[in-house]
Amino acid sequence: MIKVKIDTKEIFHVIYFEEKELTANMAEELNLLVANVQEAENKSLIFNMKNVEVLSTEFAQKLNEIRLELNAQNKSFVICEISSGVREILKHLEDFESINITPTESEAWDIVQMEEIERELGMDLE
Repeated sequence: MIKVKIDTKEIFHVIYFEEKELTANMAEELNLLVANVQEAENKSLIFNMKNVEVLSTEFAQKLNEIRLELNAQNKSFVICEISSGVREILKHLEDFESINITPTESEAWDIVQMEEIERELGMDLE
């Protein structure tokens, strides 16, 4: 199983990846992890990837699928603290520009909170 730590806040979960390498065979494990976290409380997600040095294309695609699923549920998805190598892999995704990526976790929190306020006010996030 993927080694992670999970910090649950009022409107979101922060998932800290403790692996240096996230491989293709971990992509399905990510699905299970997210399903288990969301089963308890369906919230927005922040993925803190400060420890990740290598990211497989398949894992990157799974991240994007999770982003799309959360967006369909009116939830936010933010990735923070990524290395330049991980950023390069993510750049190859078809809709890379649509992924919220922040340099710090604090900024990720801000995005999730702002998007939540926008949803409460009925504003269109697109």
